[in-house]
Amino acid sequence: MVEDSRTLLQHPRRNLGNRYRSQAEKFVNLATNDNSRFAENIAWAEQSARQAILYDYTEEQNWRCLANIKAIVSDSEGLVAVMEDLFSILGRDPDQIDQLKQVDFQQFGLELLEAVFARDPLNPDIWWQQVMSGSAGFETLDEFVDRCQRLDFRDARANVIFGRRIERIRDSGRVELFTELARNLLAHRPQNHELWFELGRLYERLNRSDEAWICYDHVQSLRPHSSVREEFMARLTSRMDGDGVKVWSRPPVAKRQEFLAQMVDLASRVSTPKPMDRKAVEGTTESNVAQEKLQLLLAQGDYSEAFFVARRLVAEGEDWAIEYMDKARNGLD
Repeated sequence: MVEDSRTLLQHPRRNLGNRYRSQAEKFVNLATNDNSRFAENIAWAEQSARQAILYDYTEEQNWRCLANIKAIVSDSEGLVAVMEDLFSILGRDPDQIDQLKQVDFQQFGLELLEAVFARDPLNPDIWWQQVMSGSAGFETLDEFVDRCQRLDFRDARANVIFGRRIERIRDSGRVELFTELARNLLAHRPQNHELWFELGRLYERLNRSDEAWICYDHVQSLRPHSSVREEFMARLTSRMDGDGVKVWSRPPVAKRQEFLAQMVDLASRVSTPKPMDRKAVEGTTESNVAQEKLQLLLAQGDYSEAFFVARRLVAEGEDWAIEYMDKARNGLD
């Protein structure tokens, strides 16, 4: 039940977002029309505006609503906090974060907000139109791909925002690029079961059954009540029955190791690993070395890399690593 609640908050719920924003706007009107109850009404307005963003962070109007309330009460620090949170869902772009140090938020905070939305719209369709327009001032697809290499997608909301963007890339026929960017997003946040599922569906359409099975297996490991892996196997079986086609079997351990090793390499880009103590490593078994590495990654907060390292060990039959995989997953949550 707790996991379901987290999932609901990580994935936008537009109706609730719109409802809370309407409430916030109502309380703002009450505050501006009744000075005697200004403080009370503006507090309710801010609370409702925060709820609107909580339930739908993909709607720009929700962010504008909260920022306007901060401007009304001259809360410059609050505006900075709003922008910092917005930049978190936009991948914590260093170029954007640098702007926070240079802005008089009381005077230009709302202008900066609009500048961010103009450059990085939250609506994936508007973003895609800009990318495809080729107009000056908008980033090209190549620039977007380059930017993705330096952004931080560990925030669940950032993973959703950029996941929807790369779906537009997939729908345009650029499936290899989608695959590359999807795996990059998943390296940052491996619990994004929806993106694992979409990647699995793509591999299935491309008849890359081993990769599809691995993706569906990830979905089922993240959501044990799901049966996508078995459903995929059933589709393969029904497709092969009576056709004289060799029955497909799940990918060998070596294939899964290779796939997961690639994900470990991607995840290590956003990790800040400290070197292991060589003296402590000498004379220890390979299993103990792996355990030391996992403990170090977890202690440093590098949960994504720890997850894939543990997942690879589990695929090799090292059941002791399941505990570390669960700890990494909890850390990511």
